[in-house]
Amino acid sequence: MQSSLIGKIEKARRYAQEKERVTFSGLSVKFRGEHDEYNVSLQDGKWSCSCSFFATWGLCSHTMALQRILDNM
Repeated sequence: MQSSLIGKIEKARRYAQEKERVTFSGLSVKFRGEHDEYNVSLQDGKWSCSCSFFATWGLCSHTMALQRILDNM
């Protein structure tokens, strides 16, 4: 293995441990719920989901689940 590649691998490991280096400005995922598949996104710090519950309440189980998944970031 080339030494430059080894250096990149070591750097990637260090970056992965320093999660404060990463700030999400946007994220878009497909979320398979119990009844359907939903489009969930995070844009400029605001969550959005295509489910009908989110349209009424401004939050839902899909966005809350993703917040838990990404909690440490």
